[in-house]
Amino acid sequence: MRNGRGLGETDVKEPRGATATETAAQPVRQLDRLPGPERVAGHAAATPDGGGRSVLEGAFGLLEAVERAGQAGLTRLASECGLPKTTAYRLLEQLVELGAVERDRGGYRIGSRIFRLGQAWQPYPGLRSAARGPARRLARVTGAVVGVNVLREGRTLVLDWTSRETDEAPDLLPDGVVWPWFTAAGKVLVAGAPPRLPLGPLPASWRRESEVIRDRGVAFDREEVAAGACCVAVPLYGPSGVPLASLSVVTDPAHSLDRLVDVVQQAGRTISARLGGR
Repeated sequence: MRNGRGLGETDVKEPRGATATETAAQPVRQLDRLPGPERVAGHAAATPDGGGRSVLEGAFGLLEAVERAGQAGLTRLASECGLPKTTAYRLLEQLVELGAVERDRGGYRIGSRIFRLGQAWQPYPGLRSAARGPARRLARVTGAVVGVNVLREGRTLVLDWTSRETDEAPDLLPDGVVWPWFTAAGKVLVAGAPPRLPLGPLPASWRRESEVIRDRGVAFDREEVAAGACCVAVPLYGPSGVPLASLSVVTDPAHSLDRLVDVVQQAGRTISARLGGR
């Protein structure tokens, strides 16, 4: 609303003489007028600690805060991002205008435009199409949930879920599509990744474990991330010979992971061949 009420905030108001759309658009218009590299780095919003951040950093920080919360009000989002409430309000309203964020029941949530853009994300050319058929067949054969995963920013991102009955992940899996790197789906990628991957300190046992993973071409996760969820994963290779992604099967502890290895590796080889890998 014009005075910020209805969003769970009564102390944030628009400058007089400006509509919500005009107010929200001001940072972007000012940013566009800056030359060269200064268009981002030179236009900073002050933060409580006296530092600064670019408009884009502030906007993406708010998007990530909304994603983590699911839905949150202005005060919480501004606090989490270290932004003044007036700055957070302007950025959020601009994101609303762009469809990246939606207002809902006194707060903000991720908008449909972000969903559409995310669905189109392709970490490697042809990965989704190459994996789709083999993943569906693997789900039918095993009766388990099959995932195609990539490693980004030190975490495992689930690109696609497939099961015998639905494309949605079952209740036994952790919420969301971002896992720690030390799931089976992540470990099989880290083991074959170039040195100095930015993961922070690794456990002392990792060197030996990574050797075993490389030798066998498979990684296991026995309820290490979520109770009741066990996983076996194999790497998917591209032309470079370095793992591009991983193929994982998630099931419950009643099933033997060792018995799944051959069929998962066979599906992985089929996908890798389609990607031009070994």
